[in-house]
Amino acid sequence: MSDITMIRAAAERLKGHARRTPLLSSPFLDEIAGRRVFVKAECLQHTGSFKYRGGRSALSGLDPETRTKGVIAYSSGNHAQGVAKAAAEYGVPAIIIMPADAPKLKIDNTRALGAEVVLYDRAGGESREAVGDALVAERGLTLIRPYDEPLVIAGQGTCGLEIVEQAREEGIESGDVLVCCGGGGLTSGIAMACEAEAPGLRARPVEPEGFDDVTRSLQSGQREGNARASGNICDAILTPSPGEITFPILQRLCGPGIAVSEEDCLRAMGVAFQRLKLVAEPGGAAALAAALYHGDEIEGDTVICTISGGNVDTEVFRRALATLEEGP
Repeated sequence: MSDITMIRAAAERLKGHARRTPLLSSPFLDEIAGRRVFVKAECLQHTGSFKYRGGRSALSGLDPETRTKGVIAYSSGNHAQGVAKAAAEYGVPAIIIMPADAPKLKIDNTRALGAEVVLYDRAGGESREAVGDALVAERGLTLIRPYDEPLVIAGQGTCGLEIVEQAREEGIESGDVLVCCGGGGLTSGIAMACEAEAPGLRARPVEPEGFDDVTRSLQSGQREGNARASGNICDAILTPSPGEITFPILQRLCGPGIAVSEEDCLRAMGVAFQRLKLVAEPGGAAALAAALYHGDEIEGDTVICTISGGNVDTEVFRRALATLEEGP
């Protein structure tokens, strides 16, 4: 089970490999939000998202003999690229199972990083787990799950350790930390880091409307599912339900979830580019969207949010930039 000891150990293994991404701010963001806003720019991490942390943590945590046989992962793109890059760094094979409707950029990038990509029909209900189980049995690979994996959660938690350090440098002792949330790996990792190092900071999951399974699960006290598997531009954070490992952590440590619209995410992407010079993908901008446009659901005079990824197709990014022409 993941804990702060595992997160600290992962931080040691990631030294010299993962980037310490900046915590950014802008008076323009503060004005929109009505409070101070700080942005943890994980879109500047290797492979364009926080997922490299978990991928490198998982690969580095395997014993060498097991690692040499190769790894397999399933992902809509960001976990895929994180695992592919980490596998390439170790010189071991990687097979990535990706939904056929994932952004082309993510599929192309994963192949470019040296991984073998196997596509499955997410929209048609094909099970990525079933595809993965068959390949594990056939080739003797180690499965690296995108969020329900202690070594992956520990790697994502290193982002939380950095947030705590950077918040301290800014004199921030309390506030909500809004986290773009799919299965809960990043959110639970950040929550554990805050619990151990900065109890005044409270992690909160942010999800797309219609795919707010974590938010509803926190309300009901049990793992809830989504009615649909796809059909939202926030592809990076569309998951069937909270993880079996992550949900108890989220339930114990997190504040209430926030659901944001596709329109809010596109607007947040435009603002991030205009004011912070950052490229965010829709799912990676969800937490910023909550910080800017859901202020009535946030407490305190300061909020921290993640931009968890920046791997966006050109056409979607054009839509985001078009919101700047529409005005506030």
